[in-house]
Amino acid sequence: MYAEERQQAILERARARGRVDVAALADYFAVTSETIRRDLTILERHGVLRRVHGGAIPVERLGFEPAVSARESVMTPEKTRIAKAALAELPDEGTILLDAGTTTARLADELPSDRELTVVTHSVNIALMLAARPNLTVMLVGGRLRSRTLATVDAWALHALGETFVEVAFIATNGVSPERGLTTPDAAEAMIKRAAIASSRRCVLLADHTKVGNDYFTRFAGLKDIDTFITDVGLDETMAAEIADAGPRVITA
Repeated sequence: MYAEERQQAILERARARGRVDVAALADYFAVTSETIRRDLTILERHGVLRRVHGGAIPVERLGFEPAVSARESVMTPEKTRIAKAALAELPDEGTILLDAGTTTARLADELPSDRELTVVTHSVNIALMLAARPNLTVMLVGGRLRSRTLATVDAWALHALGETFVEVAFIATNGVSPERGLTTPDAAEAMIKRAAIASSRRCVLLADHTKVGNDYFTRFAGLKDIDTFITDVGLDETMAAEIADAGPRVITA
């Protein structure tokens, strides 16, 4: 097993069990404790685990929200496949909304050059990514800028979205579950996501399978508010069926 494969397995184990222990991991993977500690250090640098005495805890269990720079390097192939699958949900013309998030940023990068679209976003990095595209009109929503997510929030952003109507909103989330719906750690961002969904004719959720089953501080939507959920093939079939029963069409890429 390559180091990257072992680290991904450690992360999945931590998310499933709530924490991992160095000694148990060393025994399970038949490697030294020093190797496991290096793995945990790398995962902590990626912003997905937090080291504790004797092991590590997934950041979602701590209510911690990794910065954009930390999340960009996590689940990259899956996010790219999700983004490419989301292209089928684009209108031929008109207006779309791209929520702040690393998977929605992948979609921004994949937007076709042969289609005239207006893109509404409250994500500064997505707006900068699309600014030079001649076939796109970019509408950047103003407001207070959160440095952790590079997203605008609060009253200015809410007012703008309240006067905005789009064909499709592509939404990101920190967590999604049949019981709690879509959740995020920050209440201000939750309000913006809620307004973004309300502004759309159709709503498409983009989230890799590691987001499924996680619950964060603030709920901003129920699964019934989502028309389509695009995820990766790592999602458990039973969980996919539960989510589909709650409302959205589920697509795995």
